[in-house]
Amino acid sequence: MDQFEKNIRENKSVFDDQKADRAKMWAHIEAELNSNQPKVIPLWKSPMLRIAASIVLVIGILGLIGVSAYSGVTAETNYVSQELQDIDMHYQGLVSYQVQLVKSNQQLSESDKEEFLSFMVELDKEYQQLKIEMQNNLDNELVLEAIIGNYKKRIELIENLLQQLNESKIKDEDYGYTL
Repeated sequence: MDQFEKNIRENKSVFDDQKADRAKMWAHIEAELNSNQPKVIPLWKSPMLRIAASIVLVIGILGLIGVSAYSGVTAETNYVSQELQDIDMHYQGLVSYQVQLVKSNQQLSESDKEEFLSFMVELDKEYQQLKIEMQNNLDNELVLEAIIGNYKKRIELIENLLQQLNESKIKDEDYGYTL
């Protein structure tokens, strides 16, 4: 190869007779590049994309506002319904126990039991109305107080009846032991 290289160096001027046309070469390269790849338009400059992004942004903001407003109402409603459940659990147990005492009492006649239970049914209907008012979100505090008052009426009614029965039982027993 030494001879070959030496020959090229000696005859360098013979090879330099043609010069490359740089402008023609770059034009050919650009044509190759343009034909292979389509022209790229950035997405953020497209007017349709800007409109779509604005709509999505507005819907998102309105959705967040709606969810926060709805969750505020739901939290208050959950608190009220939880409070109502607590009241129901407490008083319903007391009322049902005392109603069972009245039903199983031997001193009451069936007509007295039916009359008493009719009062309880009326109070139960009143309670159902109060629950409906509570769901309609009418002044919840007043409705809760009315529900508690309803339960207290039931319990008071039952306690008065049982107290009267116990007093009559005591009087009957006192007469039995007279000497």
